[in-house]
Amino acid sequence: MTDDTSQPGSTPFTDDEHELIRRSAFGAIALVSRSDPGFFSMFKESMAGSKALQEAPEGVKALLSEGGFPTPPAGSPEEVEETLLADLGQTMRVLRAKAPSQAQAYRDVILAASDRVAAASDGVAAEEQQMIEKIRAALSDGIAGDPPVGDTAVDAPRHD
Repeated sequence: MTDDTSQPGSTPFTDDEHELIRRSAFGAIALVSRSDPGFFSMFKESMAGSKALQEAPEGVKALLSEGGFPTPPAGSPEEVEETLLADLGQTMRVLRAKAPSQAQAYRDVILAASDRVAAASDGVAAEEQQMIEKIRAALSDGIAGDPPVGDTAVDAPRHD
C-alpha cells in the first residue's frame, strides 16, 4: 500500500490505485502524442510531457514518482484509448475519495502536460486537440467549474 498521508485529507492508496494513477498520467501523454504520429514529433512530445510531469506540484509528483514506468494497457489502438480514458475517470474518482486536496491539481497537471505535448511539435494538430478534449472530458467526471472543452491547446500555432 502506498502511504500518501502527507497531504491533509488524504488516505493511503492501494498498490493498484497507485498504478492506476500513474498509468493514467503517462497514458494521457501517450494518447496525445499518438494522435499526430511521426518519429521526431513523438520524441519531442514525449520530452515535453515528461518535463510537464517533472514540474508538477510536490503532491502530484509524489503520486507519480514511486515505481518504474507503468505497464500500458494491451489491445488495439481503439481499445487502449478506451481503457486509458476510463482509467482517467477512475483516477479522478479515487483521488476525490482518498485525496480530495490533490484531485484538482492532478487534473490540472494532466491537462497542462497534454497541451504541452500537443504544442511540442509544430503546434497543435486537429487530431491532438480532439484527444485533449476526450482527456478533459474523462478528467471532468463530476468536477464542477470545468472550463469549456478545447480552450487551451487550440490557440497554439500550427506550422505544417
